[in-house]
Amino acid sequence: MESSFPFGVILAVLASLIIAANALVAMAVLFLIHKNDSVSLCFTLNLAVADTLLGVAISGLVTDQLSSPARPTQKTLCSLRMAFVTSSAAASVLTVMLIAFERYLAIKQPLRYFQIMKGLVAGACIAGLWLVSYIIGFLPLGVPIFQQTTYQGPCSFFAVFHPRFVLTLSCVGFFPALLLFLFFYCDMLKIASTHSQQIRKMEHAGATAGSYRPARTPSDFKAVLTVAVLTGSFTLSWTPFLITGIVQVACQECHLYLVLERYLWLLGVGNSLLNPLIYAYRQKEVRQQLYQMALGVKKGLTSLGLLLLARNGDEKDLRERSCHIATISHPQLDG
Repeated sequence: MESSFPFGVILAVLASLIIAANALVAMAVLFLIHKNDSVSLCFTLNLAVADTLLGVAISGLVTDQLSSPARPTQKTLCSLRMAFVTSSAAASVLTVMLIAFERYLAIKQPLRYFQIMKGLVAGACIAGLWLVSYIIGFLPLGVPIFQQTTYQGPCSFFAVFHPRFVLTLSCVGFFPALLLFLFFYCDMLKIASTHSQQIRKMEHAGATAGSYRPARTPSDFKAVLTVAVLTGSFTLSWTPFLITGIVQVACQECHLYLVLERYLWLLGVGNSLLNPLIYAYRQKEVRQQLYQMALGVKKGLTSLGLLLLARNGDEKDLRERSCHIATISHPQLDG
């Protein structure tokens, strides 16, 4: 695939937006963890960190797209870059899986959830997740059949990795994980529906007895819907790329690399921009924290502006006083 200036510009803009959006959400979640010390927020923070690292990793590819084709990146450096991109993407997808499992456990077994999901367990899950992610990302560097025999710049995914790697990821990791997601979602939806029916029965019994009817909390449905949105987002983002990669393995005469790398891979990477937007919109506490941060920034800018205006006003007032003294002094000297 030849280098393309427009594609490089798009990649640069996408990388910048991914880094900015996820860094902002990560800061908000850090403040919330400091306030609440919630385990589930640690997984949200890990998702923002993984997506931020993905944005940093793909920003290294921008120079290849914007530079001259006569000076392509060396194959070893390109392989390392794509390994880091793949590791960060795998960490993002695995974190979404971990969040889905954490929500499933909280709804399915709420008592066991508070017994199991401690800080040490959450830390071990996150550490194991990153270990698996880097094993996935750097696997082609140790397995020759996953590497391209020839290399022609600029640096891109299929310039160094063979489509067989995509086939293996799809069959061993992506599609089994997707089936697991569907199981979690269906079971959570069933549990949330059962809880809702029980609450309605209690409300009806309370209304019949003339007692106070408690407000119904839709927390279960919110958790199910958030998992569904995250699952649908990463499925719609990465499925076209993986399926087309499988087609490329099955059909060696088909030249789908341009479509894979220019459009479908970019669509998959764009999932890292959707994740912080989903959490900023779906989670009320994250949304409120972002609002408080925006108010703090606004207050700080307002204070800085007033300080600068006061400083300029003092200097102007000092100059006016100096001119006034000089004006008074001249007539006195003339007299």
